[in-house]
Amino acid sequence: MPEYSDLSVLIVDPNPSMRGNLHNMLNQAAITKVEYAVNSGTAIRLLTKKPFDIILCEYDLGSGTDGQDGQQLLEDLRHHKLIGLWTIFIMLTSEAIHSKVISAAELTPSDYILKPFTVDVLSGRIERAIERRAIFLPVYQQIDKGDLREAVKTCRAAELQHPRLAADFARLRAELHITLGEWKEAEQIYADMLATRPMAWAHLGLARALFEQQRHEDAQDALLELVEVNPRYMAAYDLLAKNHEAMGQQLQAKKILEDAVAISPHMVRRLRHLGGIAFDTGDIGAAERAYKQVVTKAKYSEFRDPEDHVNLVKTLVKKGDAPQASGVLRDMERSLRGGANVEACRAISAAMLHELSGNDIAAASELQLAAAALDGARGLSTQLKVGLVQSCLKNNLEQAASDVMMKLVNEADSEVTMEAAVDVFEKAGRHDLAQGMGQQITNQVQELMQDAASKSESGELKGAVFVLRQALRKTPGNLPVLFASVDAILRQLNMLGWEAPLAEQAQHQMQVIRKIDPKHPKLESLKQQYAATQHKYGIAT
Repeated sequence: MPEYSDLSVLIVDPNPSMRGNLHNMLNQAAITKVEYAVNSGTAIRLLTKKPFDIILCEYDLGSGTDGQDGQQLLEDLRHHKLIGLWTIFIMLTSEAIHSKVISAAELTPSDYILKPFTVDVLSGRIERAIERRAIFLPVYQQIDKGDLREAVKTCRAAELQHPRLAADFARLRAELHITLGEWKEAEQIYADMLATRPMAWAHLGLARALFEQQRHEDAQDALLELVEVNPRYMAAYDLLAKNHEAMGQQLQAKKILEDAVAISPHMVRRLRHLGGIAFDTGDIGAAERAYKQVVTKAKYSEFRDPEDHVNLVKTLVKKGDAPQASGVLRDMERSLRGGANVEACRAISAAMLHELSGNDIAAASELQLAAAALDGARGLSTQLKVGLVQSCLKNNLEQAASDVMMKLVNEADSEVTMEAAVDVFEKAGRHDLAQGMGQQITNQVQELMQDAASKSESGELKGAVFVLRQALRKTPGNLPVLFASVDAILRQLNMLGWEAPLAEQAQHQMQVIRKIDPKHPKLESLKQQYAATQHKYGIAT
C-alpha cells in the first residue's frame, strides 16, 4: 500500500455519522491527519488558515444558511484561490445526483465517488488522484511561479508522453493561452478537441475564445448550441449574458440570467450580475428580488461584501421605499464588522436615504465621510467609486469628487483611463472640473515619461518599461507614450534577453499605433527595430 501518512485531509459533510465513517476509512488507509467541516463556511475558514492535500466533500451540504452545495463550494474555493491546482477535491454524491452534477459543472472536482462505497474504493480513488497529481505537478509548479509559457510547453510535451491524459493537458494548455490573451491559439485547441468528440467544457472554451476576440455573433451561436444540448451547464448562461451585454443587448442578458437563476438559484455572483442588469434596464422589481437574495444568501458567507447592501439600498431608494432601505442600512450597521469598506458603504447608503428625504445637508455630510473612508478601503468596485464621484458632483462637493476620481485613476489595478474620468465630469455638466482632471492626469503622464527616460539613461531598463506601462494605463491612446513604451521594451529585449510576453506587448502597442495613425513616420522604424531584435535571437518572423 502506498505511504499516505503525510497526507492531510479535510472532510466536509454535515452528517456526523458520515464524518465518522469517512474518518475510520481514512485511518484504515493509514491517513491520520484528518479534520472536519460541517458546512461550506467552516470549510472556507479552515482553508484560509492552512492548506490540505485532499478535500472529501459531500455534494448535498443541506439547505443550511447559504444554500450552497459541494459544487458551489468548489467554485468559490477556486474563484477566491483558497485551494491550489494540486489540491485533490473529491466529491461524494449519490448516483441520482451524479448524472445531473457531472453534466452541469464547468469546474469539475478531481473525482466523484458514488455512495455507498467501501474503504477499498476510497483508497483506490485517492491513490489514483495522487498519481494523477504527480504527473501534473511540474506544470502546476510552473503556473504557480507565473511561468506560463513554460507551462504551455510542458503541457504540449505531456500530451504526447501521457496519452491517457492528453485531453486534460490540452484543456489546461488552452486555459493557459486564454490567461495569456492568446485567443486564437486557445480557439484552435478547443476546435481540435471538439473535432474528436463533443465536450461541454471545450464548447464553452471555444465560445470564450470567440468572445475575447469580440466575435460576438459566433460566440452567441456556440453558446446557444451548448445550452440547447446541455441546458444545465450554468457557466454557458453566464458567458451568454456577458456576450449579450457586449452586443448592447441588455434585456436579452437579463432574460438569460433569469433563466439561469431559475435553474440554479444559489450562486451569489450570478444573482449580483442579474441585479445589476435589472437595475440598469429599469426593472426595479427584478433588481430588488435579486439583491435581496444576494444579501440573504451572503449573510453567513465568508465572502460577505458590504456593497451588496449598497446595491439593495440603491434599488429601494429608486423604488421610493425609504422604510425598507432604512432597514437594510440598519442591518449593515448591525451585522457587518467595522472597517473602511463598511464605513464607506454605510455612508454612501445613508447619503442616498438622506437625498430621498430631501435632507441635502445630511447627504453631503455622509458623502464626505464616504470619500474619507476610501483612503483605507480595499477591494471596493470601480462602479461604486464612480457612483460616489457622481453623487459628490450632484451635491456640489467638487473637491471630494475630484479627489476620489484621481485616487481611482491612480489605483494600480484601475481600468479608469483619463478619457473615462473626464467623461464623468463632462456628463455632470462640469466642463471646468473635467478640464482640470484632464490636466492633472496629463501632468502625471508627463512626469512618468520623464521618470522612464531617466531610468532608461541610468540602465534601469525594466523600471522604464514598468513606469511607461503605468502611463499607458492612464492614457492608452497616447501616441508619445506608445512610442516611448515600444522603444523601452525593445531596449530591454536587446540588452537583457528575449522575453516572449514583452515582445507581444510591443507588437500589440505597435498595432494600436497603426490603428491610430497608420502612416506615422516612426512606425516603420519601430517595425524594423523589432524585426532586428527577433533576428538577433533567432526568433522566426
